[in-house]
Amino acid sequence: MVDTDNHEFHDTCMDYQTTEQVREIFLRNSALTEDELFEMDDTEFRARMRERSHHTLEIQLYSCLYRGKPLRKEQADIARKFLKVWDRKGLSHDLPEYKYVTFLVESAEKLVNGETVDLSAYKPHEVTKQMEDDFFTILYERRSVREFKDKDVPDEVIDKVLEAGLWAAHGCNIQSIRYVVVREKNEPGLFRGSDVPGGPVHLVICQDMRCYRANDFTPNRNRLLDAGAAGENIVLAAHAAGLEGVWLTFPNEEFCDRLKAKFNLPDYIRLVTYVDVGYGDQTPHPPLRQSVEEAVLARL
Repeated sequence: MVDTDNHEFHDTCMDYQTTEQVREIFLRNSALTEDELFEMDDTEFRARMRERSHHTLEIQLYSCLYRGKPLRKEQADIARKFLKVWDRKGLSHDLPEYKYVTFLVESAEKLVNGETVDLSAYKPHEVTKQMEDDFFTILYERRSVREFKDKDVPDEVIDKVLEAGLWAAHGCNIQSIRYVVVREKNEPGLFRGSDVPGGPVHLVICQDMRCYRANDFTPNRNRLLDAGAAGENIVLAAHAAGLEGVWLTFPNEEFCDRLKAKFNLPDYIRLVTYVDVGYGDQTPHPPLRQSVEEAVLARL
């Protein structure tokens, strides 16, 4: 039996599907057989494992732990099915999905058996006043910078920024974010048509749309928000890492088609947006913002 409490279904999908239609999709996704899961390509299978474990075990486990309620013995059955197929596929136990779902299943078993589940090791650090001040300094002093020094950005700094994008909130833990990284000096003119001087490093935020087969009732706007959340993390992380940059959009399809052809990207990879980063060589005046009072349309 699958737990289908209302909190598993979000009103964000109601623009084109009824609650019952979403519930039907939810149940159908949970009822996939081991053979059907085994036949999936690994990208879709891993995304489904993340999404199903989130909706059928993770939410319920943490809810029961918080409220001191018992967890149904069969609550982890779907997650266990995915772990079984994982081994049947011969996928590595070092991959993050396997590690996390194994943790969830083991924690569920402890709870069902009346044992203690200790999550204290995962408690975030207490936010000090200095940490708070530093965060808001990064937030408020980030600028859109369009001129850069002739100075190479080390790969390790780029990777740190890209990892920050992967840690952005992502609907149902689908994890669709992918990247294309281009140094302007290595492929001059590839990004022609942009409204800023080229480079020095272009970080293209893409999405592997196969991941959304795991949650096919997700509206397109939510999928774009997944990429937007990654972009926001990237521009903030770039500033925190000593870089500057500017968040850009593709002006036309020809631009996207040129990139797709260059890197032989398959149809299931969607190019969404990109961020140019480098060591900044200008200091723009901060574009002032409206007040919170003006921005709040209603407050109860």
